[in-house]
Amino acid sequence: MEAKLRLDENQIKQARQAAARIAQNVDGWIAKRTTVAVERTVLRLMGVDGVDGEGIPLPNVLVDHVRERDGLDRGVAPWVINASLQLGVDPQTVAERVGTDTIDLGTLPWAEEEIIRKKGREWAMAGLNRIRDRRREREHLLQTWGEGRQPYLYVIVATGDIREDAVQGRSAARQGADIVAVIRSTGQSLIDYVPYGETREGFGGTYATQENFRIMRQALDKVGREEGRYIRLCNYCSGLCMPEIAAMGALERLDVMLNDALYGILFRDINMQRTLIDQSFSRMINGYAGIMINTGEDNYLTTADAVEAAHTVLASQFINEQFARLAGLPPEQMGLGHAFEMDPGLEDGFLMELAQAQMARQIFPEAPLKYMPPTKHMTGNIFKGHIQDAMFNLAGVWTGQGVQLLGMMTEAMHTPHIHDRQLAIENAKYIFNNARHLGEEILFRPNGRVENRARDVLAKALAMLEEVEQIGLFQALERGMLADVKRGLKSGKGLAGVVEKGDHYYNPFEIELRKRVGLAQREGADMHEPGFQAN
Repeated sequence: MEAKLRLDENQIKQARQAAARIAQNVDGWIAKRTTVAVERTVLRLMGVDGVDGEGIPLPNVLVDHVRERDGLDRGVAPWVINASLQLGVDPQTVAERVGTDTIDLGTLPWAEEEIIRKKGREWAMAGLNRIRDRRREREHLLQTWGEGRQPYLYVIVATGDIREDAVQGRSAARQGADIVAVIRSTGQSLIDYVPYGETREGFGGTYATQENFRIMRQALDKVGREEGRYIRLCNYCSGLCMPEIAAMGALERLDVMLNDALYGILFRDINMQRTLIDQSFSRMINGYAGIMINTGEDNYLTTADAVEAAHTVLASQFINEQFARLAGLPPEQMGLGHAFEMDPGLEDGFLMELAQAQMARQIFPEAPLKYMPPTKHMTGNIFKGHIQDAMFNLAGVWTGQGVQLLGMMTEAMHTPHIHDRQLAIENAKYIFNNARHLGEEILFRPNGRVENRARDVLAKALAMLEEVEQIGLFQALERGMLADVKRGLKSGKGLAGVVEKGDHYYNPFEIELRKRVGLAQREGADMHEPGFQAN
């Protein structure tokens, strides 16, 4: 006998099919558009980096230069490739000359399109080979050093100073952490450029930059070699620069990225069109790089009630799964999120948490599910908080979660101290060790409280997905069906960065990525087909 909930497999299939149609409908719409962030990512993958004399990142300078000449509907790649061919220089030099106003790309004669595309493919293969080599490094180190067992112990560092983050990250790894996440500086997701170089002053976290990624990767590799255990590095691939950060993370061998299709829309008020386009290209890169994404459904329960809104978490997991599949991301890299957020004063609250966690585990059996600790109902009572975290850890190991983001007993008081993190790791280690195979020994009572709760959540999630399919995802977001947060199709930050593709649009990296992950070329969906409500 298996210790599983008896769920309706037909309902699961129907929910997955509805989510697939929702995602495919939006993907057809995405196929007709690009964004300034996608185009800057193309440049970064071509090797463009650095800043101009005023400190503006060169990818921004170059994209703005092309857009001012009404040429971004063609994609930035043809402009840079053409300039390189005409001037006999590499993309970095093109960017530097544009940054010093010594060339105007709009005045150069155009090479034949076939020649431009041949050079574009050459550069795309070179850029993707750099990512492939970093992925192979990870695979070699995992084979050589090994790693911790799932659920991975996931902790955060958030000093604002990358050098101090490196010290704390090494300390966390020595204490037993398997994943170290560098919390991003407050508000970075809302700036439409990526800061350059090493940073030592952040608020509530540290800026995500390529140099900071390199520093942390080096620090964790050093302690991993000492400990004989690979330590995974996590950062935030979200916000207005989502695909750019995916590219930088891939090039610096990050292992985990916070990357949700809907999080920026709901919780950062980033325009839904911008976010949905950006997430697609970012996930193609993450998939090719072997990076595990973490989605943000846990945040739904900070704005909505965990009892009443549990089905929205499951519905979003289904949607995130399907967007990831369309981008070529395999299930073993989908860290779908959920959270332990029941009010601790609620009778049988733990049973409901168990139902949600077990249900997610069964519905997404190959996904390394990311389980988030209690935060909403942490009170500042450190003793009660430590018990809440212990209950969370018990649910995590019982249901076989993939990634356990450890809670801190001082969660509601201040940024946790180093010793708070050590206590959190000790708590999880104790429970994981003592209850390692509990899930194999305990059977769920047929039609009992846990099973019936899971069935109820699944049925509501299916009904919700079928409704979203009928009205379209954009309308669902406008109505506030997810997380009780309403967003408009044309509201939010970043809409000005959305660009409709012209007939000659060219992104060599997307073409090559789609080949490598076995995806068919997109065919633009009819914008007036049933369920498409973008107008």
